[in-house]
Amino acid sequence: MTQLLEAPKTSPAEVTRLESFLRAKNLKLTGERRIILDAIFRHESHFDAETLHADLKEAGSDVSRATVYRTLDLMVQAGLVRKNSLGSSHANYEAARNDDHHDHLICLGCNHVIEFFQPALEAMQEQVCQSHHFQLVHHSLQIFGLCPNCQGKADESVIRNRVAQLHT
Repeated sequence: MTQLLEAPKTSPAEVTRLESFLRAKNLKLTGERRIILDAIFRHESHFDAETLHADLKEAGSDVSRATVYRTLDLMVQAGLVRKNSLGSSHANYEAARNDDHHDHLICLGCNHVIEFFQPALEAMQEQVCQSHHFQLVHHSLQIFGLCPNCQGKADESVIRNRVAQLHT
């Protein structure tokens, strides 16, 4: 089997968290779920279910597409995976690591996603919530535009259509 299935980046705490979540739902941590969990935490960036399934197939796993979708849903419920639209009509996912919160710059030309963290922006959002006596639980900032490679090259009508169809 290839490296995707052999070298887990999943921490023992993440495995325990999934196992506890599944046990509470009277489900088991199957070999397929463990393979999917490990593959998710090997991804350094966002991915969709089809990409994850293709990666698993390429690595020699026979995990079905349906199992990938069902397991992703379970892992989102368990808080191990974050689900985003990133402006597309289908879901994108990323491993919910114990790192700091981040926001996204999304290129409408090539779909490249840049993650960023800006402390001043975070402080401003908290200040807005405080001024409205609003308790912040979660936020997601997505900024859509054009990356340096797509600036000046993108068809303006295509970009306008993409903006009109954004799913945020």
